[in-house]
Amino acid sequence: MTDPFENNEFPGPGELIKQFQDKVLGGYKLPKGAPFLIIGALALFMAASTSFYTVEPEEEAVIIRFGRYISTEQPGLHFKLPFGIDRAIKVPTKRVLQQEFGFRLRGKGISGRSSFEQESLTLTGDLNVADVQWIVQYKIAQPQKYLFNVRDGIKNIRDVSQSIMRRVVGDRLVSDVLTVGRVEIAVEAEGLTQEVLDRYDMGVRIVAIKLQDINPPESVKPAFNEVNEAKQEQEKVINQAEEEYNRVIPEARGKAEQTIRNAQGYATAQVNRAKGDASRFTARLKAYKSAPQITRTRLYLETMEELYGRFKELTIVDSKVKGVLPVFAPPSQQGAAASQGGVRK
Repeated sequence: MTDPFENNEFPGPGELIKQFQDKVLGGYKLPKGAPFLIIGALALFMAASTSFYTVEPEEEAVIIRFGRYISTEQPGLHFKLPFGIDRAIKVPTKRVLQQEFGFRLRGKGISGRSSFEQESLTLTGDLNVADVQWIVQYKIAQPQKYLFNVRDGIKNIRDVSQSIMRRVVGDRLVSDVLTVGRVEIAVEAEGLTQEVLDRYDMGVRIVAIKLQDINPPESVKPAFNEVNEAKQEQEKVINQAEEEYNRVIPEARGKAEQTIRNAQGYATAQVNRAKGDASRFTARLKAYKSAPQITRTRLYLETMEELYGRFKELTIVDSKVKGVLPVFAPPSQQGAAASQGGVRK
């Protein structure tokens, strides 16, 4: 971070008077006593110009007096002791600062990729190398700690972030790092980085860690692409097999379940029918024991009724009767039936 102080070395009084006479008065010598008035006016002007300072809305000012921390001032117009006794160091505490790893942002584009490649080369858990680019966004939460607790805040942030990212990536397979593990890596790295910075008491709060491009190194990229294509083909075949499995197996299970349900329903119906027949036979047996003749007659009549009900037309002939009468025939046919000697029902 650059030192924002202005140069507080001033020329001596005699030198100031000589410069004023040569440059302003064109060599004209001032009356006796006038130099002291000029020196006093200049001193008053410099005291006034070095006594006030303005802190912008996105900044905070750390005031030190002879190198000792005094206070932290909020945005606005403030007063301090002049002539360099108090010094104000302005720190952008309200602005989100950013550090890039593996690349640098210039304007709207990315530049200088090859010169920062060593920052992003990381060893994974299966001993492969991945080119991981990421961004650390942070805020200076306590400016006095950021200025005085560490020698170089930016270098510390970069070193800690690189160490944590290599640790997190080193616990995972290269396939996870390049595909599904990006969000987990960013979240874990953010938490661990904040934990280390808090231990250093730097006064820095991590806002976010965002992973950018993750690729294999250029030297192995063709072989890695072939491996990825093979894995994609494998996944495709597995998905097709699972699709066929999900289509056939549930259908077979449904048919089996339907057959089982039908068999269970048939068994239940047969058992209930058998129980009903047994109950009906038991009831008839009880009735027969109490009134045998009546029960026998009723059973006979019920049986005959059931049998006769199956025929559309029935003729009964009694051997003792010489002629057959048309009992149930229509009136127009009764005469013909009577002459033929039969009874129709």
